[in-house]
Amino acid sequence: MSKNKIIAKNTILLYFRMLLTLGVTLYTSRIVLNTLGVVDFGIYNVVGGVVIMFSFLNSAMSSATQRFLSYEIGKNDYEQLKKVFSMSVNIHVIIALIVIILAETAGLWFLNTKLIIPLERMEAANWVYQFSILSFVLTMMGVPYNATIIANERMNVYAFVSVVEVALKLIVVFALVRFGYDKLKMYAILISCVSVIVWMTYKVYCKRNFPESNYRFFWEKSLYKTLMNYAGWNLFGNIAAIAMGQGVNILLNLFFGPIVNSARGIAFQINGAVSGFVINFQMAMNPQIIKSYAADDRKYMHQLIFQGSKYSFFLLFFIALPIFMEAEIILRWWLKIVPEHTVLFCRLVLINTLIDCISGPLMTAAQATGKIKKYQAVVGGFLLLILPISYVLLKKGFPPEITLYVSISVSIIALLARLFILRPLLNLSILKFTRTVLIPILLVAVISVIFPLIVKYSVNQEFIQYLAIYFPLILKYNLNQELIQYLTVYFPLILKCNINQELIQLFTVGIASILSVTISIYLLGLRNEEQVFMKNKLRKFVFKTKER
Repeated sequence: MSKNKIIAKNTILLYFRMLLTLGVTLYTSRIVLNTLGVVDFGIYNVVGGVVIMFSFLNSAMSSATQRFLSYEIGKNDYEQLKKVFSMSVNIHVIIALIVIILAETAGLWFLNTKLIIPLERMEAANWVYQFSILSFVLTMMGVPYNATIIANERMNVYAFVSVVEVALKLIVVFALVRFGYDKLKMYAILISCVSVIVWMTYKVYCKRNFPESNYRFFWEKSLYKTLMNYAGWNLFGNIAAIAMGQGVNILLNLFFGPIVNSARGIAFQINGAVSGFVINFQMAMNPQIIKSYAADDRKYMHQLIFQGSKYSFFLLFFIALPIFMEAEIILRWWLKIVPEHTVLFCRLVLINTLIDCISGPLMTAAQATGKIKKYQAVVGGFLLLILPISYVLLKKGFPPEITLYVSISVSIIALLARLFILRPLLNLSILKFTRTVLIPILLVAVISVIFPLIVKYSVNQEFIQYLAIYFPLILKYNLNQELIQYLTVYFPLILKCNINQELIQLFTVGIASILSVTISIYLLGLRNEEQVFMKNKLRKFVFKTKER
């Protein structure tokens, strides 16, 4: 129970972080798009994507650092914990040097000779590229400290630093609007300054609070081999992930130019903000999955995997369905300038993320075992197929959205592959996973869409006029209330003006989606004991509220 309380507490802290980040991201993204313009915004996304392509080196080691730190904490071996930290810092320094060399040679050549960028913006693109490299290297060097905070489950610190980061980015946006220097160059410079501050904050906090993070040069050949062998197979999986993400982004630039990159970038920004609900939940849960494996507590580990996969989908679906239903209105209100393809991109990316979020706890469980050779070879192999298949289809004249249809198909195959690989490693029952996770998810996804669809296509001009006529009659029986009287007089006028039919549609469809998902999850997604638990929690909440 204490472990579950830690997960719950950390999840709440991370949700606070996510909500603030979401609000700032939605606001700043619109301002940045309008300030930079569609072309410069697309340039920033695709040039930054070239740098991110080198992140496969860092991501592989990041997963290894997170896993081994959590594992040693789970075993209570603090001497080995210090060695793992120091060795991970050494390896990240080496990786940073490799990234700088590759970025300043192959990456620079690719930027200046292959990407489709207007000639007059090529200088600005190079500025963006150099400062993106700086930001990336600083982020990379902060990985061991970031991993230490997460492994020790100090999510309050992680949340606090994230709040500082989004506040700084908000200041960057205000500066971008206010000053007249080349705005694309200025944006790249200021975002790099934010990276410097965040890196220093993580480093200082860790050095003061975690003895293992006081770096001392240490080199042990056997530990180096262990870490690099683990990271090596992670490397293959991360190359596949980069090919699926930034590789496809570059393909779209080569076939369609920076405007399509803008549309894709906006879709992934929305997806990043929405998927924060799941990422935070899984981030709070992942250390416990690894620690329970280290402590040989398989029963609790299986419980975390099943509940984590199912609840991850429900959390994301609860937020994603209203956005999916009314993506066009939301994007138009948010951005004002909506690049072509953005609406469909947004919907398809959400579907893809809903499928992938089911696999999150399975990925962590595979990492916990340390036996990832087969896992990465098979799953990474499937993900690698996305890039060549997308290229062939784009070459045949398919629209840019085809890349996401390919990604969705491969994500489904990869989910099934993960289950079959983990079955012998963890004695994980595929039948039980299907019965307790996949079937409830499918039922909730299918049933909960019906009511919002009915509402969506019922909200039209006739419906508004109907409300304008009959709403006062409905309220007539409560005329003694001042609020009701006010609504009776002014609500028909508001509706008659028809100033916000889209707002009414967004509101009614959103409410219908939330109600439908909530009821479907409770009736179809939860087991009996989970329903009882939810009832008891709701009763306690209502009782405490009445006492106040």
